[in-house]
Amino acid sequence: MRSAIVLFALMLAPAGAQEIRLPASLDKLAAKAEESVDVTLDSQMLKLTTQFLSSTDKDEARAKKALAGLDNITVRSYQFASEGDYNPADVADLRAQLKMPAWSRLVGVKSKNGDSADVYLKVNPDGVIAGVVILAAEPREFTFVSITGKLDLAQLADLGGKYHIPALDSDSLHDSRRGR
Repeated sequence: MRSAIVLFALMLAPAGAQEIRLPASLDKLAAKAEESVDVTLDSQMLKLTTQFLSSTDKDEARAKKALAGLDNITVRSYQFASEGDYNPADVADLRAQLKMPAWSRLVGVKSKNGDSADVYLKVNPDGVIAGVVILAAEPREFTFVSITGKLDLAQLADLGGKYHIPALDSDSLHDSRRGR
C-alpha cells in the first residue's frame, strides 16, 4: 500500500518549497526500529549528486535534469520487529504540522488491519503546489516522504528507483496525464 500511495503522490504535479520540521519523536522511532531508512538530500547535496551523473547517457541525463529542479528529498522509514513496537502518538507532532489552511489532505486511506496512508499537499496562493508529504503507517512500519522543488510529471519517472523513490512506469505517467 505504501508504494502505491508514494507513486500516486509523485504523479501529482510540480512540487515547490515547504517547511516540515522533523520532530525528535522520529529519533525515538529509529531507536526502537529493527530497520530504518534515513534519506535527507538538501539542494546542495542534490546539486552535488547531479555532478556524478553523465550528461551523455540518456537515462542519467534525464535524472540529472529532474534532480536539478528539486530542493529537498526527505525519507524516514522504520520497520519494527512486532506490532505495538511503536505508538501512533510518536508521529503526532509530524501530523500536527499538516493542517489547514497551509496543508490539505488529498488522500486518506485506512484499513481494518491498521494500515493507513495519507497524502498532503501545500498549495501556494498562485495555485502552484509547494509541497507533497506522504505518511504511510502499518502495524509494524511507518514511512514519511517529503519531496520539494520544481519537477514536472514526466521527470518523476526519471527518479524512480533512486533515493527510495519507487520506480515509475513513464508510459502510465503519460497515460494518467492524458486522462486514460
